[in-house]
Amino acid sequence: MTKSHLEETLLFHIQSLALPEPEREYRFHPTRRWRFDFAWPLLKIAAEAEGGTYTRGRHTRGSGFEKDCEKYNAAAELGWKVFRYPKTPILDGRAIDQLQRILTPQEES
Repeated sequence: MTKSHLEETLLFHIQSLALPEPEREYRFHPTRRWRFDFAWPLLKIAAEAEGGTYTRGRHTRGSGFEKDCEKYNAAAELGWKVFRYPKTPILDGRAIDQLQRILTPQEES
């Protein structure tokens, strides 16, 4: 399966900050073939690079949007936290800033 430019960019950011390495194309559901772009299974945290938001890509067309809703609702039901990032937050650094906060243990005061 080919990886998108957005996925590769987000992975580069994750690796540049030495954050925990995610599993790629992680199949999270016991019976469906749904996968996350990036997953940290022990934490039940996932990140999705959502491309095509301005070009009427799969995620913004009716049936694709409905299928995404079904997938993300099923993930929530199984206890997953799914962070969805379109192009701009990946490219301007907001996505990696948030992932760094989520994946870096905070010291207690």
